[in-house]
Amino acid sequence: MKKTFNWLSYFWINVVETLLRFFPFPAKTGMVKIGSPNRNSPVLLTCNFQLTVRRVKHALKDVDCYLLIANTKGINVWCAATGGHLNNHSVISVIKTSGIEKQVDHKKIVLPQLAAPGVESKVIKKKTSWKVLWGPVDIKDIKEFLDNNFTKSEKMHKVTFPLIERIEMAIMWAFPLSVFLSLIWIPFFIDELLALWVQVWAISLITFLLYPIFEPLLLKEKRQKKHAFFGWSKSLILIFVSSFALLGTVVYTIILNTNMFEPWLFARWCIFSFIVSIILVIDLTGTTPIFKSDTHGDKVFTIKVDSEKCEGTGICLSVCPRNCFEMDEEKSLAIFKREQDCVQCSACIVQCPFDAIQFEDQKGNIFTPETVRKFKLNLSGKRTIRENQS
Repeated sequence: MKKTFNWLSYFWINVVETLLRFFPFPAKTGMVKIGSPNRNSPVLLTCNFQLTVRRVKHALKDVDCYLLIANTKGINVWCAATGGHLNNHSVISVIKTSGIEKQVDHKKIVLPQLAAPGVESKVIKKKTSWKVLWGPVDIKDIKEFLDNNFTKSEKMHKVTFPLIERIEMAIMWAFPLSVFLSLIWIPFFIDELLALWVQVWAISLITFLLYPIFEPLLLKEKRQKKHAFFGWSKSLILIFVSSFALLGTVVYTIILNTNMFEPWLFARWCIFSFIVSIILVIDLTGTTPIFKSDTHGDKVFTIKVDSEKCEGTGICLSVCPRNCFEMDEEKSLAIFKREQDCVQCSACIVQCPFDAIQFEDQKGNIFTPETVRKFKLNLSGKRTIRENQS
């Protein structure tokens, strides 16, 4: 008999942990039985970020399977994988200690595709005899993936930034920013606290809800290969967002306040709104799954495929979250076609069994797969291999 899904708990976990998504929320690691699995049931793995665990369980509520929860220090899959917290050790550890090997007769484990930058499938196979299958980017597609005998359709490969995720990102920024700014605001302007929250949430929602309008500007600048920390595209976006913020300021000072033309009041809110807009826009690219962060400075890499080493297995196509590769069937060769879409997550480099893919920086320096596998991203999203390369 299947356990009844607790919708109320699921709702509150989503609310609370979306508000506080900047912070890690570790869930218990180990093995979880979902439904009534048997010895042939699929085995899946996820991180131990509690919100992710709940959403994975929700997506699997009608599936009989085993779910392994690996220790990623309470961090979500992609951030944990690119940052080195979801790695070979964490996967091997949960396989060896969870007891899953006594529960099933097969040795196939489904990992999230976004774990590919941090987990080497060939190492997992060598150390445990378990074969890694890369699941879909979005957990909502997991049931279809399992029903199709572990086969991904094209839409399951690519990350997108749909409306619901943009709303979540806006909330993730707005709540902690509102709390932090309130601590500064209360001693001086406590009567304006509600206006502060309204303004911060409005600016945040505007920034992310209107992102589809901004994306072509960011993409155009990227195609021009101008990797400025704050380029012309962000300047235009800042002006656009600040204009909405200024409109809110006018509404507050003229309609809601008796001293409608007090210069200091108006100036104060203009400055405040502009600062909030800068905070949200300054690394807008880094807060989306579509672009890499611009905080990297000159640490910009491109992908190079060694045609002599490539065997055309298509692993790079399977794990790339932005569909940057195409396969030349005639030559059995992977081709890196869409450089402007690459987020430099390194999944293709880490997973290539022939070490045929490498990073190259703007000066022509080559960084081998061995180096890329060793050095991950730091908390600001910057790859540290340059500092450590001798």
